[in-house]
Amino acid sequence: MSTSERQYPMSLGALALVLSIVSLCIGNSFAKGLFDSTGPVGATTLRLLFSTVFMMLFWRPWRMALTRSDLATIIPYGLCMVCMNSTFYLAIDRLPLGVTLAIQFSGPLTVAVLSSRSRMDFLWVLLALLGLYLLLWPSAITDESLKLDPLGIVYALIAGAFWGLYILVGRRARLIHPGLITSYGFLTASIIILPIGLMQAGENLLHPNILLFGLGIALLSSAIPFTLEIFSLRILPLKSFSIMVSLEPAVGALAGIVILNEFLDLREWLAVMLIVGAAIGTTATAVQSGKKHTGRE
Repeated sequence: MSTSERQYPMSLGALALVLSIVSLCIGNSFAKGLFDSTGPVGATTLRLLFSTVFMMLFWRPWRMALTRSDLATIIPYGLCMVCMNSTFYLAIDRLPLGVTLAIQFSGPLTVAVLSSRSRMDFLWVLLALLGLYLLLWPSAITDESLKLDPLGIVYALIAGAFWGLYILVGRRARLIHPGLITSYGFLTASIIILPIGLMQAGENLLHPNILLFGLGIALLSSAIPFTLEIFSLRILPLKSFSIMVSLEPAVGALAGIVILNEFLDLREWLAVMLIVGAAIGTTATAVQSGKKHTGRE
């Protein structure tokens, strides 16, 4: 094993990824505080604009060559990014954060299952469907005030669909330098969302306090998680990384409770745990299937 692989302990990589997930969920929770002033799309605009600045400063992509074939991937990547983020914020405006994340996971779960060769994935599909059933079809005894907002559910499902497309486009981008795809992807998303955000939020988007709040959200939701994920990927095996990321809906639910007082009932917690379990199972099965296919351990 190379010295670079032993440079940091596994526990440090795991801690970095946990902090990344926590930072992302806290950032998403605080983003709801902007909705009264800017609306969900306005908050998305600030997050993407400041994230673009962070990515540009981090990668300095102008030092790298950009080809037309790169643009053919970067533009769909940015489009998926802006659609995924805006519909996610529209969803959490109407639904608890943890519930939204759980529903949104239907996108990457679908991609993982469709690309898998294992029969075990039928079990994970059943778990995910059961979790979604518990979320989307509350029982007759559920109090009317606790039922989920239908439009919020639609937004969360659309966000999940774009998350799945984002993954597929990201696979096409593997041959492009990560600095190019992330920097110009964020730039594309910002160009698309800026006029829409200005139309929705107007002058509020330029208020100093709101700009400062947006900067903090971009730090918590993009810059810090991105940096910590890059660090953890250098230490953790891909399987461990992917399984830990699958815990995001549960962490989001806890962040919603602590920051937003979004308490979930037992039925919703069970649904979130079922979807988390399906995500972990799908990831583990896909990695194991890949090892068998390549003949490597």
